[in-house]
Amino acid sequence: MKVKSIPEDFVVVEIVDIGAESSGRYGLYLLEKKGWNTVDLLRRISAGSGVPYSRFSYGGRKDRHAHTLQYVTVASSRDLTMEAPDYRFRRLGFTGRPMGPDLIRGNRFQVVLRSFDAEEAVRFLKNAAEVERGGFPNYFDDQRFGSMDPERGFIAERILKGQWRGALEIYLTSSRREDPPAVRGLKSRMRETWGDWPAMLDAAREGAQGIQAGHAGHGAELPILRLLAAEPRGYVRALQMIPAEEMSLFFAAYQAYLWNEVLRRLLAGLGVSFTSHPGDAGPYLFFGTLTVSHLEYLRALEMPLPAARAEFPDQTTAALYAQVLDERGIHPGRFNLRKLRQAFFKPTPRKAVVFPSEFAVGQPEPDELNPGRLRLGATFLLPRGSYGTMLIKRLSAQPASIR
Repeated sequence: MKVKSIPEDFVVVEIVDIGAESSGRYGLYLLEKKGWNTVDLLRRISAGSGVPYSRFSYGGRKDRHAHTLQYVTVASSRDLTMEAPDYRFRRLGFTGRPMGPDLIRGNRFQVVLRSFDAEEAVRFLKNAAEVERGGFPNYFDDQRFGSMDPERGFIAERILKGQWRGALEIYLTSSRREDPPAVRGLKSRMRETWGDWPAMLDAAREGAQGIQAGHAGHGAELPILRLLAAEPRGYVRALQMIPAEEMSLFFAAYQAYLWNEVLRRLLAGLGVSFTSHPGDAGPYLFFGTLTVSHLEYLRALEMPLPAARAEFPDQTTAALYAQVLDERGIHPGRFNLRKLRQAFFKPTPRKAVVFPSEFAVGQPEPDELNPGRLRLGATFLLPRGSYGTMLIKRLSAQPASIR
């Protein structure tokens, strides 16, 4: 099976509780894009318009490998409407408050999945019927873990352990798959000269010239390296210079990892049939048919994201959470950071299982992009924070094995 062969195969439309008005402090815009992630595109629009990026607000980061529509507000009376072949930024009117995650009700998905054989198509339809009856685990998907270094782990875990230098090393020297070649080259040079702050500063100055202006995630490198060149052990002060938006992403990635681990272990302990799908930060475990009691339990279950005051709903989930933290060497109290205050760990509740609404799967059709193969279309609506790609993983899962 192939996902996102072309952007039009994965369409995501944000459903929000915000409307255009004739006047207001904020301009309300509809951002339609392909081939861009939300932050990089908004930074480009900011640079092109001359309006500071800090005046832009959005509710969620949308995948670059998709055709997405989402709402953005800008604290400016100017009309920043602009259009290019791969995006359109159109003002709808005004509103009295900035856009934020709390205004998102959900996302509507329209997807086309390709390159099935007949047996795979039958299995997909069978899995869809199981999802309608029992939902699917509400894991955070791989997109959430873009800041995780495959070898060195999570910046937030290093911070929680007081490993300030290690956190900085990941921040300054780790590259991501989607980074352009200039960024990957700079990160490689920084890693080769790690700890030699003047040499790293020189590399960053030279590398900045080859990086597209406004590229997300590189604004703090030069100030941090200037500080370290002058104050070689100023690790905490350097970490305090990381923008709040970036630090929030690092914290969110680690919370997601820990939360996923608790859910995976909970499902593994149910004693029901399941199948496993590999993930960047650990496998995703999908259940097959659930008993009535298991289904009722999981349907009602909400677990908080890890934080200092996270209270899990029952003894089972609390014990699993304690087990995960113990294995990672994290004490719950360490989530209450005192030295870094630009971002926080919040115990936001999250449903363990999601049931897609307006869920429909079409019949197999010939795939025009892959002769001799089949394609299937699906539409569904998911609540805020749930991943359409995770539902796709569940729908394409192999038959569940018996534990």
